[in-house]
Amino acid sequence: MSTPAQAEPTPATEKLPRKLRWYDGLAMSMTMPAALIATLGASMSGLGGWGAAALWAVSMVIALGVNWIYIELATMFPDSSGGIAGFAARAWRSRAPWVAPVAGVGYWLPWGSNLATYGSLSGLLIQSQWFPDQDWSASWGPLHFSFPIAVGLVVIAALYLINLIGVRVTMAFVYVTAAILLVPLTVFIAFPVFSGDWAPGDLSWRLEGAEGIRTALVWLYVMAWTTLGVEICTTFASEYREPIRDTIRAIRAAVLVCLGVFFLVPLTLGGYAGEAAVDVDPTTFFVASFADLVGGGADVMVLCLLASLLLVMLTSVADSSRVLFDMGRQGVTVRSVGRLNRRGVPVRALNIMLVLNVVLLVVLQQPLAIIVTGNLGYVLTHVLAVLGFVLLRKDRPDLPRPVRLPAAATPVAVALAAVLAVILVVGATGFSITGYGGFLELGIALGLLALGVVIWALVQAQDRRNGSEPAGDDLDSPLPAEPTPAP
Repeated sequence: MSTPAQAEPTPATEKLPRKLRWYDGLAMSMTMPAALIATLGASMSGLGGWGAAALWAVSMVIALGVNWIYIELATMFPDSSGGIAGFAARAWRSRAPWVAPVAGVGYWLPWGSNLATYGSLSGLLIQSQWFPDQDWSASWGPLHFSFPIAVGLVVIAALYLINLIGVRVTMAFVYVTAAILLVPLTVFIAFPVFSGDWAPGDLSWRLEGAEGIRTALVWLYVMAWTTLGVEICTTFASEYREPIRDTIRAIRAAVLVCLGVFFLVPLTLGGYAGEAAVDVDPTTFFVASFADLVGGGADVMVLCLLASLLLVMLTSVADSSRVLFDMGRQGVTVRSVGRLNRRGVPVRALNIMLVLNVVLLVVLQQPLAIIVTGNLGYVLTHVLAVLGFVLLRKDRPDLPRPVRLPAAATPVAVALAAVLAVILVVGATGFSITGYGGFLELGIALGLLALGVVIWALVQAQDRRNGSEPAGDDLDSPLPAEPTPAP
C-alpha cells in the first residue's frame, strides 16, 4: 500500500531549523569588533585619536538604544528570519507596503556585500605582508583586476562553499575565528597600556566648528554598519532554540562587548602607534604595532587578522542569505529565493549574494568605498524599523508582546529615528569627506534600492494574475501570553 507523497513546502511555509543558542548569536556579533579593522585607521586619520574614540562611543550608544527597541520587536516575531528589515516590513505593511522591498534590499546590501569588502581587505593584507612585489593590475572598462582582487575572489568562493554545507558547520568556523580574534584584541587593548610608549596625550581632536559637526555626522554614517550591526542577533531569532530568551541574552551581551572594544581600541592602539603612523598607512598600520608589542611575529598578527576577517565574512553570508530567504518567503522579492535545500540552507539566496560580491569587488575595489555604498540603505532600514516600533504600538496595541518595554520607549524611538535620519541625509550626501566614495557609490546604492521596488511590484502583479494570496506576515502568530519584564 503506497503512502501519499508529501507535498513540497511552499516558500511561505518553509522554516529554518532551530539549532542555535544565545551564545551562538554573541559569537556572530563578534563580527563587529573584527569589522573595526576596516575603518579604524581611516577614522583615526580623519578625526584624530580622541575624535575617533569619542565618535565610536557615540555611535555605539546609539546602537545601544536602537537594539533596546529591537528586543520588543524581535520577540514579537520569533519565526521571522528577516531581522530588522522584517520588522519594518510588518510594521509598515498597511500604510506603505513598498517599505518592505526598500528595507529588505537596504538591509541585505551592506551585509551581503561584506564578502567583497573584507575579501578586498584580506587581499591587501596578504599583499602587504607576503607579496609586496605583486603590484600588477589590469582594467577593462569598469572592471578592475589586481593581486588583492584575485585573493578576494578566492576568499569569496571559499566562504560560499562553507555556507553551503549548513549552519552548524558554519558555526564551527565562527567559533574558531572568534577565538582567534581575541588575540589581536587583547594585544591592542591591554599591551599598549603597560608599555612605556603609550602616549594617549599625544592624540588629537580634529573636529572643530560647524565643519567639524558635519564631518562627525559623515563619520557616524560610515561607522553605522559596524556599530548598529549588533542587531545581527535578531536575524537568527527564528533559529534559536528558545527564541525569546536567547534573543534578549544575545543582544545584551553583544552590545556590552562592542561598546567596550570600540571606545578602548582607538585610545590604546592609537596612543601606542601614534597618529603619524596611522596617517601614512591607515589600512595596515597595526601590523607594525603588533610586532613591536609582542617582540616580532608580524606573520602571526596578519594570520590573526585574516581569521578575524573570515569571521566577518562567514557571519555576513549567513545573515544576508537569511534576509533574502525571508524576503522570498514573504513575496517581497522573487519567491524562488525563499526555498531551502535538503540541508536547510537558503542556497538560491546564497547564489545571488555570490554574484553581487564578485561584481562589487571588481568594480569598486576599495573596502571603504563598498561600505559607504551599502550604508545608505542600511541606515534607512534602521530609521524605518525604529519608526515601525512606534507604528505597531499605535496600530496594533493588541498584539502579544512577550517583552514589553516601558511607555518611555516610544519617545525614545522617535528621537533615535530622528538622529539616524540626520546622519543618513548628511552622510549620504557628503561621504566624499572621508576620501572614499562619490556619485558612483551613491548611484549604485540608489539603483539597487529602486530595483528592489521594481521586482517587488512585478511579484505582486504576478500574484494578482495568478490569484495567489500573499504570504502570511506572522503578525498574529501565537506567542507566549505572559509578558516578560522589560530589560
